[in-house]
Amino acid sequence: MASEAGSTQDAEVVVLLAEDGTPVGTHEKATVHTLDTPLHLAFSTHVFDDAGRILVTRRALGKKAWPGVWTNSFCGHPAPHEPFEDAVHRRAAQELGLRVADIRPALPDFRYRAVDASGIVENEICPVYTAVADSAVAPLPAEVMDFQWVDAGELVRAVAATPWAFSPWLTLQLPLLYPQGADGPGPRDLS
Repeated sequence: MASEAGSTQDAEVVVLLAEDGTPVGTHEKATVHTLDTPLHLAFSTHVFDDAGRILVTRRALGKKAWPGVWTNSFCGHPAPHEPFEDAVHRRAAQELGLRVADIRPALPDFRYRAVDASGIVENEICPVYTAVADSAVAPLPAEVMDFQWVDAGELVRAVAATPWAFSPWLTLQLPLLYPQGADGPGPRDLS
């Protein structure tokens, strides 16, 4: 399943990890998510606007896992040896046509495993970042079918009321980003 780093040319790859988080190889991104997905490196990003609203996106219906659900602003997989900040910039541009600034780690040790209704598994060590939008959003339709800028407190309440409408990683991340609930401090308030 794993290939040696650098042996896959022209195809996007993900970094495979041992249980302790040590890189152990790579695998083509297009085929890594299966019924038995190996642990791999990813990241999630929550983007805010100048008014403090958070960008949520709805996954395209053509996505392999969790199609059509609402989720955080965007996610991605850093390439081998790619710094997370570079990966965040790259993925924001690819998925949302978005420039971001002020990238900050919010949950550097976040890790999760979740199984989609179709049986597809997400199994990631997935540091969570926050960023500030530095341009308009122009989503790639193959990735994102809709987006909204929302009040963070409203998002916390919506996820608590209807967790099935949101990605499992978002439902796990929000309580950690907003430990005092919808009215408490969130990631932009923590320095």
